[in-house]
Amino acid sequence: MEDNYQNRTAFIKGAKDIAKEVKRQASKKVGRSVDRMSDEYSKRSYSRFEEDDDDDYPMQGSQDGGYYRGDSQAANDDDGGHSDSTEGHDEDDEIYEGEYQGIPRADSDKGNLAGGPGSVRAGGQQFRDIGVSEAERRKDQEELAQQYETILQECGHGKFQWTLYFVLGLALMADGVEIFVVGFVLPSAEKDMCLSEPNKSMLGLIVYFGMMVGAFLWGALADRIGRRQSLLICLSINSIFSFFSSFVQGYSTFLFCRLLSGVGIGGSIPIVFSYYSEFLAQEKRGEHLSWLCMFWMIGGIYASAMAWAIIPHYGWSFQMGSAYQFHSWRVFVLVCAFPSVAAIAALNAMPESPRFYLENGKHDEGWMILKQVHDTNMRAKGYPERVFSVTTIKTVKQVDELVDTGTDTPVWQRYRLKIMSLSKQMRNNILACFSPEYKRTTFMLMAVWFTMSFSYYGLTVWFPDMIKYIQKQEYESKTKTFTKERVEHVTFNFTLENQVHRQGHYFNDKFLNLKMKSMVFEDSVFEECYFEDITSTHTFFRNCTFIASLFYNTDLFKYRFVNCKLVNSTFLHNKEGCMLDFSDDFNNAYMIYFVSFLGTLAVLPGNIVSALLMDKIGRLRMLAGSSVISCISCFFLMFGNSESGMIALLCLFGGISIASWSALDVITVELYPSDKRTTAFGFLNALCKLAAVLGISIFQSFVGITKAVPILFAAGALAAGSFLATKLPETRGQVLQ
Repeated sequence: MEDNYQNRTAFIKGAKDIAKEVKRQASKKVGRSVDRMSDEYSKRSYSRFEEDDDDDYPMQGSQDGGYYRGDSQAANDDDGGHSDSTEGHDEDDEIYEGEYQGIPRADSDKGNLAGGPGSVRAGGQQFRDIGVSEAERRKDQEELAQQYETILQECGHGKFQWTLYFVLGLALMADGVEIFVVGFVLPSAEKDMCLSEPNKSMLGLIVYFGMMVGAFLWGALADRIGRRQSLLICLSINSIFSFFSSFVQGYSTFLFCRLLSGVGIGGSIPIVFSYYSEFLAQEKRGEHLSWLCMFWMIGGIYASAMAWAIIPHYGWSFQMGSAYQFHSWRVFVLVCAFPSVAAIAALNAMPESPRFYLENGKHDEGWMILKQVHDTNMRAKGYPERVFSVTTIKTVKQVDELVDTGTDTPVWQRYRLKIMSLSKQMRNNILACFSPEYKRTTFMLMAVWFTMSFSYYGLTVWFPDMIKYIQKQEYESKTKTFTKERVEHVTFNFTLENQVHRQGHYFNDKFLNLKMKSMVFEDSVFEECYFEDITSTHTFFRNCTFIASLFYNTDLFKYRFVNCKLVNSTFLHNKEGCMLDFSDDFNNAYMIYFVSFLGTLAVLPGNIVSALLMDKIGRLRMLAGSSVISCISCFFLMFGNSESGMIALLCLFGGISIASWSALDVITVELYPSDKRTTAFGFLNALCKLAAVLGISIFQSFVGITKAVPILFAAGALAAGSFLATKLPETRGQVLQ
């Protein structure tokens, strides 16, 4: 009886020991699973289709050849190279053999969440982990580039690409329009807003400053949130502020609206070329990106034609009292927003770049878009039965950083943290363009972009200014001068134009319902004179004396009276603002629009030639050759002494230089990988706008002084650019990175 009792006691004790051991092993399994889940979450491995050779992440082959992350990692742990079932074994003391090779272990961070000793070991491996991740990403990107080129070959080139071509062409057209808008409205706006010379210069340059900021901002953002979404945002900003700028009355608000309009449209060029290139196969890329450049020229033609048709029609205006005036040039500003609005409407029907999705681990979205491209092209070619044979596409491993906002964090703070995280990612992407791998390419492209932009924009603005200067000289040569005239009891009711009156005496004269254009009165006396319904342009009274004179409903403001004395003189119902009258300036306006129209139209032959030869002779030969010819053509400018001669030289220079721009756009797209493409393009385009501001400012300062300095500046810059272009790598025939 006693033996049975002892056996029973031993049995119960053994059962308790077994239960205790099972409980201990189960708790260790649960702890290991929790650590593994935490590690997986911290790495943000969102990719469903991802190859990983690490033994700690067993993979399961799918039926279609793809690879998915296994869901039963905890069950497979018992098959590993170590065992936890041995009594007395402490897992924390186990040495993971991969540590000697710098390979992180999935379950080696047990102490990280609690801030234990394991976090120190993980911190020591952080930099090695980043290096391994970057190497894996680079390998994935190379494999994706090769496979993506093969897929584009299968999809073919057809209806889908041509549809996208016209949609993105509208966005590029909006950029071309934006360049010309301020130049066309400036002669009208300076009168409507009574602008001084410094204000006119600022209004002419503010668009370039805005486009510089926009290119830098939207280019970097497009690599993070997508090409299509970024393009929609920047076009929307451009449309909204272009619309507002046509209605605002003050100079400051108009300047602010044009600045933000430029910020919006500044992102169009880097995004459009990157976006379109990712739908083009290698043998079509150079040619069709060059065809896309044609829409910039179409934008210039559209702006010139609309300015010619709208601005000189002064009757296309209305006013509400004397405070609010809506003249024809404001109608032109409103019409110039149409390409941007049309691009927004059309872009809503187009998909995101599949390459962007695949670079960011979104396999399904990228696959669906490529299938759409394939099916659209095959149906248009008459082969609707052809099936998209691609089942799985390589995606790039993601290394995004976590932003843990928590559930109790206020909404505004969550957005602030997200914006800070996005800004950090954009900054890192910009710095990556100056990494050892891309540093030489980036600096070489910076030099080429700067020299080309400095010479091109400087000369294209210098040409019209020189034409204006020639016109002004011819006009001033016809000026009539009157000295010491005495006029009494005379009524002037006809136009007074291009005259200088010195030391005159006017007694009891009437100036009724007339226009004064380029009139100057110096050291003259007006006694008991009456001025009514006067409209003046470039008219000034210097060192004059007005005695008992009356001004009624005139636009003769204080700034028109320079060092004048007003004795018992009265101003009644003075007009507010500078009145517009295009009946006098129509010929000048016609010349401005006509010259711009011819200059942009002359680009067409060069654009066609560059598109047809881009894939035949290569990007570098096209870029360097066109730059050399443009450099040589600069010296012909010395012989431009007439309006017709300057216009012909402008057309020649524009037609030759467009080939350089086409080649530069193509080679910039192809030299950078997909995740840095718009960032690099945007940065270089921002530098281009900065060079444009410098070129315009420097070249304008020599108008009327000398031709030699601007010509030597432009020729030297183009020569340097063509030399540096030969040092760039040739990208013809290469797979898009």
